[in-house]
Amino acid sequence: MAVQQVRIEVRLPEGHWAGDVTRSHPSAVLRIEEHMPLQKGRGTARASCSEDIIATVESHSGIEELRPFGKQSFAVDILAGGGGFLKPLVTVGVIPHTPFEVRDGWVEWTISCSREKVRDLLSGFDDEGIPHQLVSTRGVTSRLLTPRQRFVFDAAMQEGFYDVPRRITLTELAVVLDVAKSTLSAQLQRIESTVHHAFADDIRKRSP
Repeated sequence: MAVQQVRIEVRLPEGHWAGDVTRSHPSAVLRIEEHMPLQKGRGTARASCSEDIIATVESHSGIEELRPFGKQSFAVDILAGGGGFLKPLVTVGVIPHTPFEVRDGWVEWTISCSREKVRDLLSGFDDEGIPHQLVSTRGVTSRLLTPRQRFVFDAAMQEGFYDVPRRITLTELAVVLDVAKSTLSAQLQRIESTVHHAFADDIRKRSP
């Protein structure tokens, strides 16, 4: 099955907490670092912002609870209908990559899925009357990791970096691979992000 990676701009509807908050602070850049759907239409997200918007977020009717992490970083629990995942995303079964940014009510998402799901997603936005614009689309190679990433991944697995408890530290693994610790850390983050996004849907289906 051919996989495409699409970038799409979407106007978040009225009532969506991230859309409403950024429309109230049009110069703010809201960065969603992580997000996760919960049962019964609820959700959770971790975010940061270029401006102090915490009071506005906390007062939004779609927010059940806000937990600040400093002046401009926070986590939120989102009520059903408060702006978790839009209906077309849920219907098609796709999850935007994180992090992503919201500006003045508009969000730009990167999504990897089949050509058919891209078509169904765009049709779903049309059916719901949600303004959107396809920014770009490109095919994604069937290779999940580059040869170098595969080598690093195999080494990390064999040396017990992902065991619980770990059998080797990041510093020790960097010595084994003869690379700088900072370089290895960046490589592992890219590998983990690729793997997480590739298998996210399967994990959710098998962990209801």
